[in-house]
Amino acid sequence: MRISAASRLCPVLVCLCFVQRCCGGAHHVPTKVPSKNQTRLANGETEVHHRPKRGWIWNQFFVLEEHMGPDAQYVGKLHSNSDKGDGSVRYILSGEGAGTIFIIDEVTGDIHATKSLDRERKTHYVLHAQALDRNTEEALEPKSEFIIKVQDINDNAPKFPDGPFVATVPEMSEVGTSVLQVTATDADDPTYGNSARIVYSILQGQPYFSVDPKTGIIRTALSNMDREAREHYTVVIQAKDMAGQVGGLSGSTTINITLTDVNDNPPKFPQKNYQLYVPESAQVGKPVGKIKANDEDLGVNADIKYSIINSEGANMFSISTDRDTREGIISLKKQPLNYERKKTYTLHIEGVNTHVDPRFSYLGSFKDTATLKITVGDVDEAPVFSMDYYILDVYENSPGGTEVGSVTARDPDSRNSPVRYFMDSKEDGVRYFKIDDSSGVIRTTQPLDREDMPWHNITVMASEVDNPTLLNHVPVTVQVLDVNDNPPEISTEEDVIVCESSRPGQLIQTVTAVDKDDFANGQRFSFALPSQLPVNPNFTLKDNEDSSASIIARRRRFNHLTQELYELPIVVWDGGEPSLSGTSTLTLRVCPCQRHGRIRMCQSEAFLSSAGLSTGALIAILLCIIILLAIVVLFITLRRSKKEPLIISEEDIRENVVTYDDEGGGEEDTEAFDIIALRNPAAAEELKFRRDIRPEARKHCGPPRSRRSPSVEPDEVDVHEFIKQRLVEADMDTSVPPYDSLQTYAYEGQGSPTGSISPLDSPGTQSEQDYNYLDDWGPEFQKLAELYGEVESDVTT
Repeated sequence: MRISAASRLCPVLVCLCFVQRCCGGAHHVPTKVPSKNQTRLANGETEVHHRPKRGWIWNQFFVLEEHMGPDAQYVGKLHSNSDKGDGSVRYILSGEGAGTIFIIDEVTGDIHATKSLDRERKTHYVLHAQALDRNTEEALEPKSEFIIKVQDINDNAPKFPDGPFVATVPEMSEVGTSVLQVTATDADDPTYGNSARIVYSILQGQPYFSVDPKTGIIRTALSNMDREAREHYTVVIQAKDMAGQVGGLSGSTTINITLTDVNDNPPKFPQKNYQLYVPESAQVGKPVGKIKANDEDLGVNADIKYSIINSEGANMFSISTDRDTREGIISLKKQPLNYERKKTYTLHIEGVNTHVDPRFSYLGSFKDTATLKITVGDVDEAPVFSMDYYILDVYENSPGGTEVGSVTARDPDSRNSPVRYFMDSKEDGVRYFKIDDSSGVIRTTQPLDREDMPWHNITVMASEVDNPTLLNHVPVTVQVLDVNDNPPEISTEEDVIVCESSRPGQLIQTVTAVDKDDFANGQRFSFALPSQLPVNPNFTLKDNEDSSASIIARRRRFNHLTQELYELPIVVWDGGEPSLSGTSTLTLRVCPCQRHGRIRMCQSEAFLSSAGLSTGALIAILLCIIILLAIVVLFITLRRSKKEPLIISEEDIRENVVTYDDEGGGEEDTEAFDIIALRNPAAAEELKFRRDIRPEARKHCGPPRSRRSPSVEPDEVDVHEFIKQRLVEADMDTSVPPYDSLQTYAYEGQGSPTGSISPLDSPGTQSEQDYNYLDDWGPEFQKLAELYGEVESDVTT
């Protein structure tokens, strides 16, 4: 088979590469230099001769330059050694693009491209050629595979990614500082020619910036580019292929470069001298003025710290920085201004950058100073008291008009206007005190009582006579001093308990006294019984000389039945000057107390005390009980007096039938229904006698007596008959529950072989023996001692 190609007028260059596969081997034959088996024809075609005896398959490689024209383009020619030129050989082309992109002339073997080829879309095509006998359709040659490779031409311009780009670079950067790298891409084949070899150049942005022609890195071209002079720059970069030669394609992009700020500018005050007027009424800690230094930098590079560097201004004023406005706020530091003391102040204020870049230290110190002169303005001020508060004192019971003390206020202004004093009328102190409006002397309006109110708080106000609207006030505290004007008295308010078993010389109770007066060194009291009264036969008083006294019994055995209450007047003297005395009468209550008990309290009172109830509470409880009883009695009386039912209804209640379908639980079920409803009230009223005693014995029951009589033997009764009688009565009783019940009868029996051991029921004469020794036997024999005491009293009587 012979494959040939021809040169045409159009820039089409065909290279033929033959690959013979024989015995598993492949041989590449150059297309430009004919081999020993090739012959170059006169028309430029290359004819290849082969030995037909050998079995082979030709593999051809075609390279076709890219062509974008609309006409069919000649690619090459297929020719078989079996083709004698008589048209008996038919050529067939198959593979990628066969019949659509590539067509072959079946007679001549010429191959044409019917469509334009684009290497960027497809770089090569794999095709198969075959020669057939036109008559027999037999293959004269085996299929030969060949590749058509599309060769690139420069038909794509370099392209940048989507722009424009944004970049930043610090101001004052050195020459050659990298800003940004831009990269363009070319779709052409970079391995063939210079179609994809790109060179970068700058079209706009000189002389400030430059670009590396190979890498596309943009760098600064000038030093000391100042942001404050110019901040934004626009740079246009071009990328051109064909190594930048004439005829190459190009593309461009825009880069917006912004200079970022650095601290290269110190703060500057717009002027060196400032003046400020501040009234003397300015409040401490409040702003009185502002000052500002300008800084052309931005952000933290423009932050300024202000300070007062001279002592005259620093002692009186302070300055701080407002973060938002970067202003210096001047405020009063410690004390208010006083026009009469100092009328002007001079402040040296310094503003310093807080973030200094050492690279620019050669530019100088990043600070500036200014002088501020403050003029204090005179203001009509309110009067000023000589003290922040006053503490005065006066004795109680002093007559009205007594001088307590005085307050002093003055006008701080230079003209020294007269001052008028007065008291706040809203306070309670105006009832007890008054003040002289010109001198400030405070006096009492009435006698004061320390025991009623020991301290008085008042507010004194002062105003200028010429300008009453300017007021000032001061608190005044008046202490009422004590005098001995209250007699002492016994401190106890409760009755003194006297036990019936008290003996002569026994301590009844220790009493103390109280005094409303105030004694600086402690209260001292003396006690005694009234001298004008006869000697008390029952009690005496002992002064313990420690502001307490002891009540002592003078006789033995008190009886609350004979006399329950005793009164004991006691005279108490205090230790004041002059000494005052008071008489207090104590009430002594006789009660049967527990022996050797530390708590001396009546038994009834002990019960109430243990219950935690007072007398008033008991009275209230009794009243409630009486009221409830009265309501119940009234309710019962009304029900009995009315024949009609309390509930009035349209229908008679007795006609209502209530049906219960619940199944009972047996005889032991007492909760499913009300047992009372099954009882017969009439029958219950008839049988109200006790069933646990004999009926014959009831007639012997009489009212209780204080003295026991000898026991009387009852008649012998058969217990069995008694129980049988009760059994019959229980069976016939209609008021008992409708189930079996158990009734228990206890029978003690009659008589005792030993008899009674109690001597109370035995007759005999009263013994003359003294039973007072039973008091010493303890609480176990107390009741016995009381009984014998009563017997002794009856005998004496």
